[in-house]
Amino acid sequence: MRGTYAAGVVWPSPRPEAARVLVCFTYCGGGPAAYRGWMGALPADVDLALVCLPGRERRMAEPPAQRWDDLMREALSAARSVTARPYVLFGHSMGAWVAYEAALGLAAGGRGPEALVVSAANAPSRASEERLRPPTSRAGDEELLGWMSRAGQLPPAVLADDGLRQMALDLYRADRRAAESYDFVPGRTVACPVRRLAGEEDADVDPVDGGWSALAGGVYRAEVLPGGHFYTEKVWEMLPLYMGI
Repeated sequence: MRGTYAAGVVWPSPRPEAARVLVCFTYCGGGPAAYRGWMGALPADVDLALVCLPGRERRMAEPPAQRWDDLMREALSAARSVTARPYVLFGHSMGAWVAYEAALGLAAGGRGPEALVVSAANAPSRASEERLRPPTSRAGDEELLGWMSRAGQLPPAVLADDGLRQMALDLYRADRRAAESYDFVPGRTVACPVRRLAGEEDADVDPVDGGWSALAGGVYRAEVLPGGHFYTEKVWEMLPLYMGI
């Protein structure tokens, strides 16, 4: 697998001379591989850093976090290692909540992001509602597999392999359990510009705002894109073009 790995971060094709970095957080049950193809959609002066949480890819041997605080501790530790250059935070689905909390935590340490881009997620201020949205971590395997398949999260090769399918289920369930333990603290806005992306056919997400505008202390923009939870294949491949970076 091309690229380098250090301190919980995958660099698919390092650009050490790039002026800025796009730092990406994964969705529930996902890993850095989903974002590797974005190098070609980025400007030449932007590097790509993919946070790899325990339980997936380079960190497969480590157990995934079961609690939100543990997940965020890992995410922040990795993100802090890439803040020497100006950077933008991106998160898809559950990763949007991670990116929001990371933006607050990193800003508190004096190295906040230039911008926050959140994708395919309602705001974490709705956590009490979202933790009840099916399928929850307590759902059976078939229900989880059905949702993951409909959302476009499971490649056919994973569905066809018993071992890979079970690994995907276990990771999704662990991530979902961690997200269900998240306790949103109101009154905290992100100072940097916030851009919110949503799929027009995503039944799990409010396409208009999802509560994000209330968490933006500065410039806020929202855009609705073609497709569902992972947009269309073409949009996903070129998603950085919609991030305003």
